[in-house]
Amino acid sequence: MEKRITEMHINQAKLSIIQGDITKQATDAIVNAANPSLMGGGGVDGAIHHAGGSAILEECEQIIAWQGRLPTGKAVITTGGNLKARFVIHTVGPIWRGSNVISAWGGSSAKFVIHAPDPIWHEGNKREPELLASAYRESLKLAVENNLTSISFPSISTGAYGYPVDEAAKVAIITVASFIKVVGTSIKEVVFVLFDSATFESYSSVLGKIAGKSKQA
Repeated sequence: MEKRITEMHINQAKLSIIQGDITKQATDAIVNAANPSLMGGGGVDGAIHHAGGSAILEECEQIIAWQGRLPTGKAVITTGGNLKARFVIHTVGPIWRGSNVISAWGGSSAKFVIHAPDPIWHEGNKREPELLASAYRESLKLAVENNLTSISFPSISTGAYGYPVDEAAKVAIITVASFIKVVGTSIKEVVFVLFDSATFESYSSVLGKIAGKSKQA
């Protein structure tokens, strides 16, 4: 059985993955997979607003009044309200607009089926990987600008926005690992807090591959 990789160290920072509830994390900041209105919603977004209380929404309203809706791939920061985390960094991930899943196994909502041995995803054709990477990178930049040392991320865009989890995991971990390789950032800990076991397994697989390549280098 392949050993599950749940953490690795890059320079002076630790990158780890856990399965759990991001609203309960005590890192300096947690990241909210927000919608452009910043007014809360379902999934992680709704859970963070619910747990953090009205102070988060009040600051979001001020941001929207000042700059308008938050573009995809950008990020803003607010208080953490009632959360253990002092801050919430809100970012908007891309909606997946690539092809639906193409699978030999059936039981999916795919428009077409190509009989192949394994499921395949077409790459997003509306700059989805670029925009997803930007969401992670801009969140980390805000953390550094505010001299934060620890940050927790959910799996951005893989819920209602439909981004394939395996592909999203690659973008997420590679982008974060590349960012914290930079010497001199304040970031000492990055945690991916993943809601379900399937997402956790996808991220663990990617982290294991990156850790393996790092040892070979």
